[in-house]
Amino acid sequence: MTAPFSLMKLPYTDDALSPVINAGTIGFHYGKHHNTYVVNLNKFAADDASLQGKSLEQIVKDAAGKADKVGVFNNAAQVWNHDFYWLSLKANGGGKPSGKIADLIKDSFGDYDKFKADFAAAAVGQFGSGWAWLCKEGGKLTIRKTPNAETPITVAGVTPLLTIDVWEHAYYLDWQNRRPDYANAVIDKLLNWDFAEKNLG
Repeated sequence: MTAPFSLMKLPYTDDALSPVINAGTIGFHYGKHHNTYVVNLNKFAADDASLQGKSLEQIVKDAAGKADKVGVFNNAAQVWNHDFYWLSLKANGGGKPSGKIADLIKDSFGDYDKFKADFAAAAVGQFGSGWAWLCKEGGKLTIRKTPNAETPITVAGVTPLLTIDVWEHAYYLDWQNRRPDYANAVIDKLLNWDFAEKNLG
């Protein structure tokens, strides 16, 4: 997809992720925050011919680290990150995976419980707004955290598999200041391991 970009269609209903993420949060987070990034990115694209004909991922990578493209990067990366976040979740997800991803978790972290603890710690420990990511680097899985709109797709050799959004608008209506409870609930009940497996390539 190239400009003009559109708000992705969620692969589930607004209330499908309840009670971890309720319909009210989806309404604000997806319907307003995510949509605003799309609207802003299209405004940049309308005024900047260099953005025409490029995919969302290419715009993110090209704008990363450039002082004159901060606005483009922030909005494009937030569109990409949110698209990826919604796909990282599914109703009745979470818990221990099976298949190749389970083997990689064992090889990379020792066991599922260590993975869960490390992933939750990254989500909770990201100061302020940002993201926690499960990634593949080489033959191993790694956990990263990024601030604001930063994203692993700008780092060579890193493939994101799943993410947890830890901007306050992602959880505050449901969990208030209890970010640890939100992070653990997402891991236990919503992570989309099928999506992670697909991203392994």
